[in-house]
Amino acid sequence: MNRRPAHVTSGPYAPPVPRSTLTVTSADGARLYAEVHGPQDAPAVVLAHGWTCSTAFWAPVVRELAADHQVVVYDQRGHGRSPAAPPAGHSTGALADDLVAVLEAALRPGERAVLGGHSMGGMTIMAAAGRPQLHERAAAALLCSTGSADLAAEARVFALRSPQGRRRAHRLLLRSRAPLGPVSPLTLRALKYATMGPGATAEQVAACARIVHGCPAGVRARWGAVLAGLELTGGAGRLELPTEVLAGSADRLTPPVHARRLASVLPDFRGLTELPGLGHMTPIEDPGAVAGRLRALVRDHLHPTRAEGTGTEATGSEATGTEATDTAPGGGRQTKESTA
Repeated sequence: MNRRPAHVTSGPYAPPVPRSTLTVTSADGARLYAEVHGPQDAPAVVLAHGWTCSTAFWAPVVRELAADHQVVVYDQRGHGRSPAAPPAGHSTGALADDLVAVLEAALRPGERAVLGGHSMGGMTIMAAAGRPQLHERAAAALLCSTGSADLAAEARVFALRSPQGRRRAHRLLLRSRAPLGPVSPLTLRALKYATMGPGATAEQVAACARIVHGCPAGVRARWGAVLAGLELTGGAGRLELPTEVLAGSADRLTPPVHARRLASVLPDFRGLTELPGLGHMTPIEDPGAVAGRLRALVRDHLHPTRAEGTGTEATGSEATGTEATDTAPGGGRQTKESTA
């Protein structure tokens, strides 16, 4: 029996040791594994991973941020070290419940955080948009490599000419219970093609493969069925907090058309960063770019309105009304509307 951990154990993509761990109980009793990294009194960032991934997926982003941020990561139900839920526990509402539970358990009373969600993690944030607890706890959000609807119709893993054929093929992929098997040269090539850009390194592909192959087939299929019928455009339209969007230009699972649609419906849209040549796994393919956008959101939306005890006005783009630069960290192109 293969007992290797479902992540690499050395190098920049290996999960760092957390400062503490938590077991969070969600609204329906589901238990979630969570980790806290970085200084306790630093500004907080809470990260939600995507389909078939785990806390380990965020490892290089955590390494970028944890020196001066408190970073909370958690395993979505059934993923990583969070136990699987019964079939009825697989819904966008359950994802929203879980995120709210993590925010309440991991943050101190009155503390707010910047949220980052990759793929299904971004959908989790959209699903929670109507929850008052989200708006009490979240200062801003980054939606990374994600979409709100029509995932099977827009995906490009299967390059079929017929829209109906593409939709059917991608729905079968999302719902498949076929075992992925051991990590091998063949499965590495398949994973890179489906989820990463052509420039992804062998080390990056291997890190992703260990995580994805560690997800149980039944969990993958049940959440894939949720994604196949996803409709969260209304949730995106209710996400009334400063929100940035990030996408890889070569993403076959959630192509940039999703990012542009999100930009058109988000009520407080603050900018779209498109990373040229990158695929779906942007937090591993360019962790510096993802961490850079999160760091900027912290700077702009978690700073105090006045420096405590000094009466000095705070700095940052919210205070000054300055527009963002044209180039995102890591070389991505960024467009941003003025927030003045």
